[in-house]
Amino acid sequence: MGAQAVSYQLLLQVREGLRLEIGALGPCRLPAGLYVYTGSARRGLEARIARHRRREKPRRWHIDWLTTHPAVEILAVLRSTLPECELNRATAGEIPVPGFGASDCRTGCGAHLKWIGP
Repeated sequence: MGAQAVSYQLLLQVREGLRLEIGALGPCRLPAGLYVYTGSARRGLEARIARHRRREKPRRWHIDWLTTHPAVEILAVLRSTLPECELNRATAGEIPVPGFGASDCRTGCGAHLKWIGP
């Protein structure tokens, strides 16, 4: 039996530029394009992923403001055995919103959401 996934990435398509008020981050601007969000769940990885896929939910995490927006689609979910921050740092892309998804990050990632292009 192989190693168990401990982290995941959501490949997101943002169909139009967005201006959102995202919790404590405040006003954020996201250009249209492809994004990768990296996350983890200590317990219940599949339940966390299923929650991300639901449009109707309370907004608890930064990513919830994207996954509930009608102009945003989850194109794919990738699971990984790498720890969340290691996987995030290995992912190319630009940080569109400093701190997004990284309020509990202790390794200096800057954000766990990356814009990977139009």
